[in-house]
Amino acid sequence: MQPLTVLGVPSSAGAFAPGQEKAPASLREAGLVAALEARGREVRDLGDSPVWRWRSDHDRPRAQNLDAVVATARETADRVAAVDGPLLVLGGDCSIELGTLAGQLARDDSVGLVYLDMHPDLNTPETVTEGTFDWMGVAHALGVEGTAPELAGVGPRTPLLRDDQVLFLAYGPEAARPFELNTMIRRGLAAVPEDEVAADPEGTARRVLEDFASSFDRLLIHFDVDVIDFNDAQLSEEAVRGDGLTLDAAVRALGVLCADERFAALTVTELNPDHADEGGEELRRFVDALAGALAA
Repeated sequence: MQPLTVLGVPSSAGAFAPGQEKAPASLREAGLVAALEARGREVRDLGDSPVWRWRSDHDRPRAQNLDAVVATARETADRVAAVDGPLLVLGGDCSIELGTLAGQLARDDSVGLVYLDMHPDLNTPETVTEGTFDWMGVAHALGVEGTAPELAGVGPRTPLLRDDQVLFLAYGPEAARPFELNTMIRRGLAAVPEDEVAADPEGTARRVLEDFASSFDRLLIHFDVDVIDFNDAQLSEEAVRGDGLTLDAAVRALGVLCADERFAALTVTELNPDHADEGGEELRRFVDALAGALAA
């Protein structure tokens, strides 16, 4: 296997509240690099960018911390573009995916994005009042009407993605806003619901590779840990119980995707270490599962 480059983006600028900025350091402390190396994966750790902790933006309540989100995405894009070979990006909130995507597109525009997330993140500052960019990322990547031009334009082209370059994996129809569902239908965006993945994680992932990823030279994977049922693993910033995949099902699907020869980058987001147990068992369990998927 090629060496895996790891870089951290400890920012919660686009989040609902602080916590996710602690994830990169916490994952390293839980033994992520050692777990990868123990499975025979050579690791090049580039460290973390500066920490940016969430704060309320009273000047732009519907586009909170926009300048910081844009700056983080641009800095991440520069770091990603300089990496040759497969990459693991440790976030941070979901808006960090825009930086990973922009950096990959600077190298090659034949890119497909598998979005493993309960939410499609197709909101805009015009359609939701919370003003948090971590559930607006795909809308900005696709240039949905009403997105912030500064953020939609962070990469080498605008929009960053065509409609056929993204697939939502394990999304929960009940977790999406009406505007998001309408956008998915209107634009014909590919999607596989959570229950289908839960029933056959490996088989579903293989079909994604055959039917979706075959059109692209490079495969990017976005992994929002809120796709994992909080009852099974206490990791996500959103403590939703009784919904989502088990950790085992999520990483079984992830392992198939990461083993594909087109795999270029995995971005892990929305992990809040403050929600894990004090002894660190949940983080170590997650680290072990993630390392297994990346060494498949």
